[in-house]
Amino acid sequence: MLALLIKEFRTFFSSLTGYLILSVFLIATGLFVWVFPGSSNPLDSGYANLNILFEISPWIYLFLIPAVCMRLFADEKKQGTIELVYTRPVSEMGIILAKYFAALLVVIVSLLFCLVYYFSIYNLGSPVGSVDSAAFWGSFMGLFLLAAVYVAIGIFCSSLTENQIVAFLSALVLSFILFIGFDYLAELTIFQNMQTIIYSLGINEHYRSVSRGVVDSRDLIYFAGVIVAFLLITKTVLKSRKW
Repeated sequence: MLALLIKEFRTFFSSLTGYLILSVFLIATGLFVWVFPGSSNPLDSGYANLNILFEISPWIYLFLIPAVCMRLFADEKKQGTIELVYTRPVSEMGIILAKYFAALLVVIVSLLFCLVYYFSIYNLGSPVGSVDSAAFWGSFMGLFLLAAVYVAIGIFCSSLTENQIVAFLSALVLSFILFIGFDYLAELTIFQNMQTIIYSLGINEHYRSVSRGVVDSRDLIYFAGVIVAFLLITKTVLKSRKW
């Protein structure tokens, strides 16, 4: 499994894909944090916070992570190499996990660059260190968990088709629905009596909860449950090829 994970991870950086994804994330977040004027820009507002980083990153990942994951199984199916993958001495779930963690590692690399923003704000504060570290680390953890869910969704969508574009679009739509779709649904008049339940089904509610800096076991269970569910569904989809 480890050998397959390393192979998949290296594949991302053997072409422009990995570098392009990292560049887009860094440029986009850098523009919103440091360049675009407004109250969200720490240099303009005078406040040592990175709220805008964690507000915009879920939307950037909404597009980037499906792009990372779209080839994982779809490309194998298209090239006819999927059967060769299954000849490896690794279980079906082991193959899925290897691809999942390889894609997640690419996302983690991009996340690590967020630490540059933190240390920059930390040192720019007056006095130095006057930044809400608990809020930052809570938001950082929330963004990691959200990205982990996006990757699981991307893996699932890639297993459904041999067309990378279809995999990308389906992962994008499904991630959008899980992230913010339930919020819109809860606002409908007919669901007024069920708002709390409907909100809790969406990623955004739990992401905001973790971002406050308070780690609630219910949020961790939610994220872990969604990830496991999509990985198990992916296994079912891949098994169906034998039926």
